[in-house]
Amino acid sequence: MRARADLEHERARAEERLETVNEAQERLSASFKVLSAEALQSSMAQLAEVSKAQLQAAQVQASGDLEKAVVWLRERGIAQAAKRSGKLVSEGSVGYYIHAGGKLGVLVEVNCETDFVAKTPEFQGLVKEIAMQIAAANPRCVGREDVPAEVIEQERQIYATQSADKPEAVIKKIVEGKLEKFYRDICLNEQAWVRDPNRTITDLLGEYVAKLGEKIEIRRFIRFQLGESRDGNAAAGA
Repeated sequence: MRARADLEHERARAEERLETVNEAQERLSASFKVLSAEALQSSMAQLAEVSKAQLQAAQVQASGDLEKAVVWLRERGIAQAAKRSGKLVSEGSVGYYIHAGGKLGVLVEVNCETDFVAKTPEFQGLVKEIAMQIAAANPRCVGREDVPAEVIEQERQIYATQSADKPEAVIKKIVEGKLEKFYRDICLNEQAWVRDPNRTITDLLGEYVAKLGEKIEIRRFIRFQLGESRDGNAAAGA
C-alpha cells in the first residue's frame, strides 16, 4: 500500500512539473509573439514612406522577407532618407562638369539641410558625381513627378498600339512595364548609376544621407551639348 501511495505521490509531482513547463512554454511563446508584433510594427513604420519602386527592389533583394528588406534599405540609407523627407533643404551647391574638348557641359543644383554639410568634401564629391551622371546618361528630368502628363499619356498610347493584338489585361501590364522602363531612362533619380549599374541615383543619394545625416535632393539641372537646339534636340543641319 505504501509503495502504491509513493507512486501516486510521484505521479502527482510529475504532473505539477509538467504543468509548470507548459506554462513556461506558453509565456515564452507569448513573449515571442509580442516581440514579433513589435518588430513588424517597427518594420512597417520604416517602410511607410519608402517609394513603391524602392520597396519592390528591397522585396526582390530580400526574397520577400520583411525584416531583411528593412535591413537592405537601411544599408543603402533609403529608409533614413525617407524619414528625413519632410526636412527643409535650403542649402547646397551648384556643381558643373565640362567634358573633355568643351563640347558637353552640365550645371546641377543639389540641396541639403545645412551650409556645413554643403561645404564638406563628401557632399562636393556627390555633386560632381551627379553632374557626370547627367553628362553621361542624358536624363530629361529629375523625377517622374516632373514628366508632363501629356508626355506620359502619349507614351501610354504608343505602348498600347504596339500591343494592340494582345488581350486587354496583357496590354495593361505591358504598358505599365514599358512606362516604368521609360521612367528609368529619362528620370535622373531612377537611372542606373553609370559607375555601378546595380545602384540607382536614388540609392546613391540614400547612401550619402546615411553618411552625412541630412536630407539631400537634386533640385534641377541643365545639360548643354554643342550643336543642340534650345529644346535639346540636334540642331538642323548638325
